[in-house]
Amino acid sequence: MREAMAEAEVGDDIFGDDPTVNRLQERVAELTGKEAALYTATGTMANQTALRVFVHQGHEVIAEATAHVITVEKISAATLSGVTYRPIAGDRGRLTAGQVAEALEPDTLGLRVVDLVAVENTHQVGGGTVLPLETLREIREVAAGAGLPLYMDGARIFNASVASGVGVHEYAAEVDAMMFCFSKGLGAPIGSILCGPADFIEEARRVRVQLTGGWRQAGVIAAAAMVALDEGPGRLHEDHANAKRLAEGIADAVPAALKPEEVETNIVFADPSPLGLTPAEMAGRLRDQGVLVTLVAGKVRMLTHRDVSAADVDQAVAAWKRVGSAA
Repeated sequence: MREAMAEAEVGDDIFGDDPTVNRLQERVAELTGKEAALYTATGTMANQTALRVFVHQGHEVIAEATAHVITVEKISAATLSGVTYRPIAGDRGRLTAGQVAEALEPDTLGLRVVDLVAVENTHQVGGGTVLPLETLREIREVAAGAGLPLYMDGARIFNASVASGVGVHEYAAEVDAMMFCFSKGLGAPIGSILCGPADFIEEARRVRVQLTGGWRQAGVIAAAAMVALDEGPGRLHEDHANAKRLAEGIADAVPAALKPEEVETNIVFADPSPLGLTPAEMAGRLRDQGVLVTLVAGKVRMLTHRDVSAADVDQAVAAWKRVGSAA
């Protein structure tokens, strides 16, 4: 990636003449089957750009209650665009068409208006759960029946694709617009991309500048994203296998901490309360053992990626066992 970045041909993306960015956008549009794409600095920027285009100020977005656009981005949406949400509690992050239909029941006073239905695939807080293609199709039918666009936060859509065997273009075909990250499972240092109809992307480009997302010689980092597209998807099964091994090892050490069968992709959540420890306390003890974790949704969160080896997984499992034995 660093070699590609050093050798990248660049221009000025504000004027749409950075050739490396343009090639990346064209390639992703073709990959997803969408008319156009727009390179952004972050996944949140891609999501917030899409929301700004789709949703009127003061109107609502239907999304699963623990979706990233709600839990992490709600302040951004409210501050930047005056957007609010109609949250639905799903099963490990997954919505059903029936839940969406129920949420679309008219407000008796006619004051609450929904402009968009959003889904997340894989669902991070749900534990990296995959939204089945058939469920996505059913949700699309409900949204279309209500005259609403369907948007997908597909930050880890390649993980979903590898785990399910469903092509990224097949998922993309069921939504009006979507984004995915180069900087997560695919392994690039930075960047995400928004895909959709040409007129949507044209407006999104204008909005991206409003959100301070205009940049100049972005081809330097787009070159790394191109490498990520080439090399990233083909090795994601390794991350999934490592995550499963990690989950099984933790379950062996602390049986009530998690259910290994619920680990579908590269995300592992564990509950340390059976050890009499809070997540923060567990994180501190694991840090003392040389293992770093994050705290999300009241649990310990661990992710496998290209920089996590099988040996690293063994080290993490051993740390859990030592902490468990000492607790």
